[in-house]
Amino acid sequence: MGMMKNEAPLDEKAIVAAAEKALADIAAVRAEVSKVIFGQESVVENTLLAVLSGGHALLVGVPGLAKTKLVTTLGEVLGLGANRIQFTPDLMPSDILGSEVMDQDDSGRRSFRFVKGPVFAQLLMADEINRASPRTQSALLQSMQEYHITVAGQRYDLPSPFHVLATQNPLEQEGTYPLPEAQLDRFLLQVDVHYPELAAERQILLETTGLSETKPQSVLNAERLVEIQTLIRQMPVSDRVVDAILALVRSARPGQGNQSTDKNVAWGPGPRAGQAMMLCARARALYEGRLAPSLDDVHALAEPILQHRMALTFAARAEGMSVRDVIADLVKQAKG
Repeated sequence: MGMMKNEAPLDEKAIVAAAEKALADIAAVRAEVSKVIFGQESVVENTLLAVLSGGHALLVGVPGLAKTKLVTTLGEVLGLGANRIQFTPDLMPSDILGSEVMDQDDSGRRSFRFVKGPVFAQLLMADEINRASPRTQSALLQSMQEYHITVAGQRYDLPSPFHVLATQNPLEQEGTYPLPEAQLDRFLLQVDVHYPELAAERQILLETTGLSETKPQSVLNAERLVEIQTLIRQMPVSDRVVDAILALVRSARPGQGNQSTDKNVAWGPGPRAGQAMMLCARARALYEGRLAPSLDDVHALAEPILQHRMALTFAARAEGMSVRDVIADLVKQAKG
């Protein structure tokens, strides 16, 4: 899932002390982001949860909802080196990874030199990822999963931490390719970005059309972010929460005894969904100011973690059902 150094686990007292310090840092990040991004609390929260958990997030919404602005703001607030790639139908894998160029020295000897592409960043913004061809999208796959790339047989490690925050236009829009299921599964969360609330939109109009706009300040740096990510992996999760995660993820798979799932779901989430839930539930607890994840975290994260990891049957889609309806129903059953 992510790269973490093998550090000795902290004892309980040390974890509580470290978690309290992390709570303060995360609160400062939230406050700084809210100076620039108005409203959209759940979008900001879920995107930050993906980064705090050491993973990647996919932001889905129509153009013009400040998805790109959110990513650049996070880069500045978290103190990460950020690059942006605008995905287009003619984008090539080398435009992402980099390419080899021929050099000639004074004596006329020729050799190849690798020029790194924009993927060598701590925070990579992949803008409108579903406008590029599957071949180009697959160039991102290795880096998202393995944290290195291979060009001409040579391995190049990516910076640490490495996060991809991708934006995707809704598939109904012209000129979009659906992302392959294997690639969707690499995203810890899918974050749906909706139109802003009235009060937030009013604030956007007033704050962003004057001569100067508020600039976010850096609150963390890459080293501190990695410390918080390591801490999140050391936070204890109660058996009750682990059981709830397993029950929820398994209930979303056909053939596991859930009647509505058997009827409506063509294929369900794999073990990565449970891994994502284990990490994000801990991150969400910290984000909300708590030291341990609860069942509430599991229920709140069900939609962003499961929705891109399952598909409905043709019959269910014909009836006008959506994956979100199915997940909401599963959460309702889980709450009993």
